[in-house]
Amino acid sequence: MEIVYVYTKKRSEFGRQCNFSDRPAELHVDILPDESLTTNFVEKNPVDRGIQCVQEMSEHEVNTERFETDTRGINHVEGGWPKDVNPQEVEQVIRYRKKVEKDEMYITTIQQLGTLMEHCIRQNNAIDIYEDYFADLEIEETEETPSAKTINVFRDPNEIKRTATHLSWYPDGAKKLAVAYSNLEFQRSSPDTSFDSYIWDIENPNKPETIIKPASPLVCLEYNPKDVHVLIGGCYNGQIAYWDTRKGSHPVEISLVENSHMDPVYKVIWLQSKTGTECFSASTDGQVLWWDIRKAGEPIEKLIMDPSKKGNINNALGVVALEYEPTIPTKFMVGTERGTIISCNRKAKTPAEKIVASYKEHQGPVYALQRNPFFPKNFLTVGDWTARIWSEDIRESSIMWTKYHSSYMTDGCWSPVRPAVFFTTKDDGSLDVWDYLFKQNDPTLSLQVCDEQLQSIRVQDQGKLIATGSERGTTTLLELSSSLCTMQRNEKALVTAMFERETKREKILESRQRELKLKRAVASAQGDAENEDQGRENEDEDLVALAEQDFFSIINTERKKADANKAKVEEQQMIIEEEEKKGNSDSEGEKKDSENGEKGDEEKE
Repeated sequence: MEIVYVYTKKRSEFGRQCNFSDRPAELHVDILPDESLTTNFVEKNPVDRGIQCVQEMSEHEVNTERFETDTRGINHVEGGWPKDVNPQEVEQVIRYRKKVEKDEMYITTIQQLGTLMEHCIRQNNAIDIYEDYFADLEIEETEETPSAKTINVFRDPNEIKRTATHLSWYPDGAKKLAVAYSNLEFQRSSPDTSFDSYIWDIENPNKPETIIKPASPLVCLEYNPKDVHVLIGGCYNGQIAYWDTRKGSHPVEISLVENSHMDPVYKVIWLQSKTGTECFSASTDGQVLWWDIRKAGEPIEKLIMDPSKKGNINNALGVVALEYEPTIPTKFMVGTERGTIISCNRKAKTPAEKIVASYKEHQGPVYALQRNPFFPKNFLTVGDWTARIWSEDIRESSIMWTKYHSSYMTDGCWSPVRPAVFFTTKDDGSLDVWDYLFKQNDPTLSLQVCDEQLQSIRVQDQGKLIATGSERGTTTLLELSSSLCTMQRNEKALVTAMFERETKREKILESRQRELKLKRAVASAQGDAENEDQGRENEDEDLVALAEQDFFSIINTERKKADANKAKVEEQQMIIEEEEKKGNSDSEGEKKDSENGEKGDEEKE
């Protein structure tokens, strides 16, 4: 195979520069007419020539460059205290006020402004500008078919496409969308792959509004809910960095490599704190680290996800998903590579006590984990080929789950405005919208968003807009119909009843399983071989099968009893019939005897 190296360089960067200048015209060649050539030509007479009475025009097409707009901000400040007066010092403020109040201009200005101010106050008192004229008017509910439409598509502007691994909405309204791009297939990554991630204006898909330039590709990126200019990002090399969009594209501060994660940071979440500067991150190295961006060099706290609770990093489970509910600030949950969900308590005294409970049901990594915004005790997990809804009280199994799909599930989340609605993405490029009040076996709405594998999903806080990220870096913005983002009548009560019913059912099955285990333990302790063999055979049986078996055995017993009772009744009826027949034959014999007796008497007479 021939190896060819190609080097490209602009013409203006090498060689002698071309210099052009204006000069008068010069005659270089003048060819005179040759009369000897006239014999070769025949004169055309007359000459017919068609002419147009209108101006001749031609049509041309040209591709012009797209006009790109750029928004720039400026700080404009008026008024304020003079430079020599510190507003924090009470004495200086009082002294300055006394000085201003003695000024004649101050008094006349206040008198002039007073009349205007009085007019505005009277106007506000006369008319309530915030009055709601239609507060008592009931909105007519219309049954609209669930649907969604594509609003915009944002594509990775680089030649080498990367996966849109994480999405984050601008906290103050649906104006911007931050997208983290990285190639998670490390060995297939090209050295020319860009590290940049972008913040897009949702109405301008042509050019990103802001470029985020990390030291390593970003796997996750999250807006600070308390400060819309600040973002936190988790890098592919395990570092944590934060950006202030007012200070440019480069990170303000980045964690040290030796104090960071050893694997890619798959999730980072802002914590509920007074300062609004604390966050925590999780990685497949099995560590959860807490950070304060004011001192981002090293973590302020660390927890190793060792299921044996010994804090051994070699036994730690890699974390892929992370969940934090601000209303429960001390608790958080993690989803691991092995399909286990671990519930933790940050404020516990020892590292062993911080790992509270574990839930195991998935056959593969848990890619999404989120509590229901209306019912924090119930949470959603997405992994392998199913999505599952859990209750904190039930650890053995989930209370509800979707059917097994033919395509692998990659992400999911709850609707922020409807407690019964959640969304899931699959690797065949489809988005499923589930409404458990409408139907539970199949999705209410299934959309083929693109032909690529969908990797991430995020719903805007108003619940109407959904963003999905694909394997080739395409971010699709969708708008849901009003039926999927408007709370239905009595929806909370119905969802509460549904969750309580399913939790109760799982508790009954769980207690049944405990009883069976206890019976087996007693049988093995007593040395009853038959019961022990039977217990071993029944260990792998499903609880539902056992319940069905008990149910059918009871039915069979009842049937046997009913058949026995029926047979007894039939037997009694037969005996009664025979006795009646006997009685009839006896009475007939007596009649005949009496008739014969009477005849004999007559003959004697």
